[in-house]
Amino acid sequence: QVQLVEFGGGLVQPGGSLRLSCATFGFTFSSYVMSWYRQAPGKQRELVAVVSPIDTTNYSDLVKGRFTISRDNAKRAVYLQMNGLRPDDTAVYYCHIRHDSINYWGQGTQVTVLS
Repeated sequence: QVQLVEFGGGLVQPGGSLRLSCATFGFTFSSYVMSWYRQAPGKQRELVAVVSPIDTTNYSDLVKGRFTISRDNAKRAVYLQMNGLRPDDTAVYYCHIRHDSINYWGQGTQVTVLS
């Protein structure tokens, strides 16, 4: 019954910003690591950012300094603030949790950065 739903993607100019949101259901949200991944056409899905239950964060070197992951335990939500977007950031972005040894993914939200 774990469910993740992403929204907030769209089409943006280089250098622009987007804020992605992930709404979550069916687990004790505050106890779990939450992550954002992305997958571009023809490429492997890659880890973008991670936030722990105590708000420690880690980022891919590709987005460090430009993206910020955060969580709101009261709202059971995780966010990805994306600034300074580049064409290579174009991908489907997925919210992720590993719960009871199972990987759960949202449906994905498309981010397209014009070149």
